[in-house]
Amino acid sequence: MGTYFAIVTCRNSEANIEEALLSLKEQSVLPLYVIVIDDGSRDKTPEILRHMQKGWPSLHVITNPDLGYNIARVVSNWNKAMQHVRDSGLPGADYHMIGTDDTVYEKEYAEKMLRYMEADTKIGVASGDYGQSVAVTPHGAGRFVRSAFFDRHHGLYPEKMGYESLVLHTAARHGYTYRVFADARFTHTRPLGKNHHFYEFGASMRTLGYHPLFALGRCALYFASGRPIGRLGALYMLYHYLSYRPKNAGYDSMYDRDTRQFIRGHQLQRIKRRIGG
Repeated sequence: MGTYFAIVTCRNSEANIEEALLSLKEQSVLPLYVIVIDDGSRDKTPEILRHMQKGWPSLHVITNPDLGYNIARVVSNWNKAMQHVRDSGLPGADYHMIGTDDTVYEKEYAEKMLRYMEADTKIGVASGDYGQSVAVTPHGAGRFVRSAFFDRHHGLYPEKMGYESLVLHTAARHGYTYRVFADARFTHTRPLGKNHHFYEFGASMRTLGYHPLFALGRCALYFASGRPIGRLGALYMLYHYLSYRPKNAGYDSMYDRDTRQFIRGHQLQRIKRRIGG
């Protein structure tokens, strides 16, 4: 069976972080190591992490200074963890897993994900599922990313809004697939969108160049079903898609023209297939 390591970011997570990390420590197939990036916590999170490290030598903690809350640092913290693997000489793994400070996984979660991805080497990205609805694309939490795909086509995550979606589009662009395996289960211990009100869900559809029909259809589907982000979340997402004005550079800027054209063309093909079929 393949190997994996896990990345978990957190900030002021004293209420959730121990339960989230224990669900990784108690997996039926253990990660080679877990890297936690504490993004300047001011509560008891650092104390909890130090205590957990005492009985868990493969738990690595990177501590950032307190620069205030900023969702844009999530992806740079992922990259900091990826760079830590290389700089520290930690063993490479077949996959990396993205975790969050509020995600709790069933005991066989990783084992199921590894079996599915080992059985089909063209799956570049996959996740399990939560709640009652069946997701169409992999979630951010619980996401497994194949190293052979990621290292060749990315190496590090793009530090731009929409980075999670971009990896899925990159997979499609280079002949890989992405999947959601509904029988691999996890739960969130915090309501989704609590801190950001789905701002990036809408704005990143602009930076990635989403086709307007695809973006509007996605919002309408989420609103009609109330899933996975709720009707209010769907309205937030639509508002931010329509109102967002990309910056000229940095995290909030547009992706390159080729990337945007591929995404829009791929989505247009999906729309035509749906109408025709």
